[in-house]
Amino acid sequence: MKIFSPKLFSELKTYNMKTFMSDIVAGIIVAIIALPLSIALAIASGVAPEKGLYTAIVAGFVISFLGGSKVNISGPTAAFATIVAGIVATFGTEGLVIATIMAGIILILMGIFRLGALIKYIPHTITTGFTSGIAITILIGQIKDFMGLTFPEGAHAVETTEKLACVVKSISTINFQSLLVGVVALIILILWPRVSKKIPGSLIAVVAGTVIVKLFDMQVNTIGDLYTISKSLPAFSVPDVNFSVIKQLVPSAFTIAVLAAIESLLSCVVSDGMIEDKHNSNTELIAQGAGNIFSGLFGGIPATGAIARTAANVKNGGKTPVSGIVHAVVLLLILVVLMPYAAWIPMPVIAAVLFMVAYNMSEWRQFVKICKTAPKSDIIVLVLTFVLTVVFDLVVAIEIGLLLAVILFMKRMTEVTHIRPWSKADEAEESVRERLKEIPDKTQVFEIDGPMFFATSDIVASIPVKLGSKAIILRMRNVPTLDVSALRTLIKVYDFCMDNKISVIFSHVNDQPLMVMKKSGFYDRVGAENFARNIDEALEMAGKI
Repeated sequence: MKIFSPKLFSELKTYNMKTFMSDIVAGIIVAIIALPLSIALAIASGVAPEKGLYTAIVAGFVISFLGGSKVNISGPTAAFATIVAGIVATFGTEGLVIATIMAGIILILMGIFRLGALIKYIPHTITTGFTSGIAITILIGQIKDFMGLTFPEGAHAVETTEKLACVVKSISTINFQSLLVGVVALIILILWPRVSKKIPGSLIAVVAGTVIVKLFDMQVNTIGDLYTISKSLPAFSVPDVNFSVIKQLVPSAFTIAVLAAIESLLSCVVSDGMIEDKHNSNTELIAQGAGNIFSGLFGGIPATGAIARTAANVKNGGKTPVSGIVHAVVLLLILVVLMPYAAWIPMPVIAAVLFMVAYNMSEWRQFVKICKTAPKSDIIVLVLTFVLTVVFDLVVAIEIGLLLAVILFMKRMTEVTHIRPWSKADEAEESVRERLKEIPDKTQVFEIDGPMFFATSDIVASIPVKLGSKAIILRMRNVPTLDVSALRTLIKVYDFCMDNKISVIFSHVNDQPLMVMKKSGFYDRVGAENFARNIDEALEMAGKI
């Protein structure tokens, strides 16, 4: 499979008017779905509402044009809300632009170096943990607008725990009109899918909430009360590059890149199953990288494949990347014509939309299932990642979650690695004596099971070689891997045997361990004649010794 092979170019070879009309319809519907979500996610990320649309327009267009999936729709997603808000609070919008461009470069490099398949090595417990954590942070972050609370002047409410503390302190300032509008919007969002699946419930909730507030002249904050709405087109701007800021933003940029890769490729996998196609993961990563770079340069925020919008694209007839391009163009027209009216949208409605986004992404059923059925080590990683995401941030959660997952995995590997000495027939119980192979005099046989790596080196070092033996056989048929640390320990065992005039015979060494032995020169030092194909050959060699 080629590293870079955009689906659009191959699809246009057989494109026709029927497919084009289907793509146009799907693109328009997806744009209508993306409109309120893009605005809401921008607000949740701590940036101006139009920046969500800039992202959906610019990144959505570029990724559909260059992407490795036929139907993937990209734009701002809830997964980025927490980390984007943190970057904006610390480094401002200029820092966010730099982090977004850096993440784009990282994504392109991941695609070029064919790292698309490596995303599967991120444990499911970590993705579930931080996804559920993000959902909680979004929910807590929207309580203020949903209930119309007034935080104390000068209140510092950036971190999730700080927002929750401010909510508790300000609960007496609740605006019941805001709460009423928010509850009505939430009821619409919950019940509308039973009425129609063609028109998105978020759009109905926005229209209904706006009409209610205007009609009854309710004292409820709107987007226009808190933000200056711009209908101008995305403008190209290169940020001032500061090396010290870049250095500080590296962890955040990597987190954005990893999140974008995970979500976009997961979205591609889901859509592959819906349309019976196969995406090109490396092409998709390069496209995601280019999309994020352009999004940053045109004033947007990080973008990635959106599973819900991609599914809606397929269900409404999207066939090729043209539908994603149409979705971006329609949003551009909406930005120019209708964006000023977005100032009328009540903030409780935006909060209700984000409540539903948080619920849909929370994966609470999967969270509970893992806690009920998974090993304790997996549960620890899941809960710790979840708590760190909520209490600290996504960067800390992923770093510590991955580190803990690796440590626990190594612990499990050490538990399955052991060395078992063979018993001689005359020393065994009568019931098993007939089934044992005959071991020559003054010969010891050790069966090694499991991977031999740095964490199991002490197990290798503990091989109980008896002085006075003439030969030992190391049977390695159940050793899949060998690393340098374990090899170093194995060499020490070999040197001990040589010092005591004990021959060492290796039996059934698998390809990877054999390659490591050959590259290090250990194979030549031992001699090819001391490597047996199987245990019978090894026993015969020991008998001659």
